[in-house]
Amino acid sequence: MPTLSYRQAGLVLAQPPSDATEQQVRDLQRDLRALGYLRRGIDGKFGPGTEEAVSALQRDLMMNDGTSREGDGSAPVRVMDYNRLRVSEVTGKADQALVECISDMLDDANFTKLPSVTDPHAQNAQALSLIASLPPQTVPPHFLLAILQQETSLMHFCEPGPGDDDTFIVTGMDTGDASHPDRITSRGYGIGQYTLFHHPPTAEEVAGIMLDSSKNVQKAIEVLREKYEKYVNGPSSTADDRLAEFGDGKLNQCKYTSDDPRYMKDCRQCALAAGSINIQAGITPLYAGSSGTYQPAPNLYPTASYQNVPVRQALGCDWPYAARRYNGDGLMTYHYQVRILKNLLLALGTEEQAQVAGSGGGS
Repeated sequence: MPTLSYRQAGLVLAQPPSDATEQQVRDLQRDLRALGYLRRGIDGKFGPGTEEAVSALQRDLMMNDGTSREGDGSAPVRVMDYNRLRVSEVTGKADQALVECISDMLDDANFTKLPSVTDPHAQNAQALSLIASLPPQTVPPHFLLAILQQETSLMHFCEPGPGDDDTFIVTGMDTGDASHPDRITSRGYGIGQYTLFHHPPTAEEVAGIMLDSSKNVQKAIEVLREKYEKYVNGPSSTADDRLAEFGDGKLNQCKYTSDDPRYMKDCRQCALAAGSINIQAGITPLYAGSSGTYQPAPNLYPTASYQNVPVRQALGCDWPYAARRYNGDGLMTYHYQVRILKNLLLALGTEEQAQVAGSGGGS
């Protein structure tokens, strides 16, 4: 049984006022990160993020039977099996009943923990080096970088700041259960935010998409390629914006021919040359003929107005539509697409990205 600094009779870890020490909170945060409930931050401050993590764990202890909402199989264990009638409500406060559940989860090797590393910067640099070496026929590196910038700010593992000890894998969390908004329904892992709909992950998933940043990048490449080949003109699904702007004709990988040195490598210049539009919330249609307009989404996109957005249909390729489908479908993906297009304007070349990562510099 692990020794937990916050296992202490009568102690309740919660938002201030609380009797918990900073070290006890920091240790709780580290364990919540390892168990996959805290999004980010090991700083010893029990704030809203830590409260949300505790609430999500409490919900899972009552509901998580290990099944998946999608087609990626079941988790290796059922979180609810660790409850043993100790947790009966969601409070956002870590009392000693919850602490005993945490202890049991940490003690069980079958409950797969999320990885952390001693040198996150080196792992992040490795991922960018892989992108720099991509052959041009795979996916356009600038589009991939623009997507990864949006997903994780080009980080696979967290690089801690002052007072923060977090070196765990970057983890995104979605809540898709309207009746239980504190329930985490999917998690994206690493630089490409490869998503799993069951929790905890299997040991094979940790090895395949988490421990090695280059494997995670390869997954992102595969997903983006699949979105281009199957989710723009079908057969799996279609992109409404592409159909409205070009119909269902043959897809175009690049406006340059494959023997041109700019082939799939000059996306930033193409974005600059495409011209730009300003998007106004509630006014600008999602695409010509669409009844939908850009609308804010408070939890993710508080504004729906954007300035100087490259004109997607003028880039000369179909990657803007594939990039949107990387994020799924619906209104949120149009916000996502706008941000990818704007990221293209800011993108360094892949070789420059690798040099920045290797030197430890940044902007």
